[in-house]
Amino acid sequence: MEILLFRHGQTPGNALGRYIGATDEPLSPAGRAALSPYTGPVQAKFVYTTPLRRTGETAALLFPGLPQRPLAGLAEMNFGAFEGRSAAEMAGDPAYRAWVAGNCLGPTPGGEDMASFARRCAADFEPAVESALAEGLTQLIFVAHGGTLMALMSLYARPRQSFFGSIPGNGRGWRLLVEPDLWRAEKGLRLAGELGAGGALVDLPAEPTGGAAPSRPDGRAPGAGEDTP
Repeated sequence: MEILLFRHGQTPGNALGRYIGATDEPLSPAGRAALSPYTGPVQAKFVYTTPLRRTGETAALLFPGLPQRPLAGLAEMNFGAFEGRSAAEMAGDPAYRAWVAGNCLGPTPGGEDMASFARRCAADFEPAVESALAEGLTQLIFVAHGGTLMALMSLYARPRQSFFGSIPGNGRGWRLLVEPDLWRAEKGLRLAGELGAGGALVDLPAEPTGGAAPSRPDGRAPGAGEDTP
């Protein structure tokens, strides 16, 4: 079975480098214009989205006419007090600086921590895969969020991927394959490609789990200090 994971298109907050998690932003005009229908074969009977409108809007543009099934557990991480603010705007915020100093793993004020967020994603993703296998489906499609894809890739992709190294651009994503033995043995999914614009497969990097410094959830690479995350 094939699994396609897409990140939603660009929102106004994305374009400004803001933390957009639980905030229910729509796609921006530029984000809508950058999306076009998926060019690969579509065997799926539906597409999984989240309750946040940017995923439903993206799914309607990538897979027009395909019914949508929202999964609440796949919604983006709740950034709490950091919602709607950029790293630059919070450079002097002690709570933000402490979170960044902890590699963004701890809880955000009034929001979630990385581990509980990943568990939430897994709690909806695994049953969806199991149900599809039981039904004999050949393709599953998910349109979710950058953080959601990072969590799913770090949990399930083989070769293993780092959390911060698995964020695709807006409207892009990953192609995974369910190999029954691998799934049964360790809940692993074979990484089969990266999805570019329109779902076109692009070459995977030679070393998908190493090399470049990991990026943070705001999409910026960590620097030597914490003043400019």
